[in-house]
Order: sequence, then structure tokens, then C-alpha cells
Amino acid sequence: MDAVSGGSATGTGEQVNNLRICRAEYRSISRFVEQLRPTRQCMKTLQTHFTHLPASTLLSIFSQEYQKRMKRSMARHHSPEVLRVYYQRYRDEAETRATEPLLLELANQVDLSPALLARLMLECFLEERNASVPSRQVLNNMLREPYLIPDLVLAKHIEQCTVNDCCYGPLVDCIKHAIGLEHEDTLRDKLRERNLSFLDENQLRVKGYDKTPDIILEVPIGLVRVWSSTGSASSQSWTASGSEGSC
Repeated sequence: MDAVSGGSATGTGEQVNNLRICRAEYRSISRFVEQLRPTRQCMKTLQTHFTHLPASTLLSIFSQEYQKRMKRSMARHHSPEVLRVYYQRYRDEAETRATEPLLLELANQVDLSPALLARLMLECFLEERNASVPSRQVLNNMLREPYLIPDLVLAKHIEQCTVNDCCYGPLVDCIKHAIGLEHEDTLRDKLRERNLSFLDENQLRVKGYDKTPDIILEVPIGLVRVWSSTGSASSQSWTASGSEGSC
């Protein structure tokens, strides 16, 4: 079957079901997004070129392809020598252009996610200031709440990165979590409507399960399991459940 399928939702409530895209078109979109950066403007560009596809589908495809790109290049950006160059370049420019979106500009120039660059630069700043490596919790708290960052200029630039990045960062994580909870509620409602017996995530935790999917059906079924927002060729597979069916 020369097609991939996609179904996704946005924070505005847009729902797309059973959308089918031929593989050639998926590859065409994938090639096109290689030149884009994960800013809000990129979605306008995508919608201009692929007017027949919903924004949620285009965002899902772009997000998947961009994350693949970041995984391939992240080791290069994580090099200590490269990080020192990035950080010194930022500090030098911040002395004369503090009002400009410096980290956003740098992220686009080096082809790195703005939110990921913001995290790396914050880590460099805290190491320089405290002479120690900051904990993951400290980094996450400051990225979620930039006002906690002692340097107000850096705080502003980091906030610009997290707000404008449509693939990474605390804002994206929050949106994904909210959509996930909404889908879980919808799934539970539909199962109850059909009088299907199931255990949800909270019930599984109480029972001591090591793995807690959103839903486990108490009567097994066969299903297509899709792990991504929009199905690429590698993200869909047919599976038959064993003693239990999970969703």
C-alpha cells in the first residue's frame, strides 16, 4: 500500500481522522522541511506550499523530520569546543545587541533547535557562574520559569527561544501533555459508551504494574499501533495483542 496515514489534533481542538497521504507526497514534504527551522513562521511557509493539508498534519510531519535531523547532528553541537564558541559568541554580542533575539539568530545560523540551544547556553552560564554542573532539575525549572535566571538579558533570550520553538522546549511539552490528557479522556468515554472493560493508567499503578499504558483492554483484540502523531512509513506496524490489549 503506497500510502501513509495521519491523524492528529491541535491545541485549538482541530481533529483530523483517517487522512491518507501517498508516500511520494510524504517524501516531498520531508525534502521541503529540510530547509526550514522550527519557528512559528515555518508553519505559515508549509501551509502556503501544501494548502490542501491541515496545519496539524503538516506540523506533525515537520516535527518528526526535524527531530530526526536534531538527533543526527546533536553530538556535533554538544562538543565542548563548539559550546565554548557558541557561548562566547553569544556573550560578546549580548554586550552590544542585548535587545535583539540573539539566541534565536544563533540557533538558525547553526541549524539547532532554539529551545535546545537555550538549554545548552543556560548550562554554560550556570557552570561559569557557580563553577559546577547544574542539576537537571535546576535547568528544567529555569527553562520553564525564565525569571529564575539571575541574568535578566539571558532570561529574556531564553524565553524567546522556548516561545518560538514549535518542536522542543517546555511550552511544547506542556501542549503535548494537555493534548494527551484530552485524548485519554476521549478514549475512556468511547470505551464506556461501548461497554468495554478496561483498566486505565491510574488503576494499573495501584495494581503495581511496571508498565502503564493509557488503557489496557481486559478482553484482547488486534489493532494497528501508531506511536507518532502522523504515521510515517517506519512508525506504523500491525500487531496482535497477547493476553491483553493496550492502547
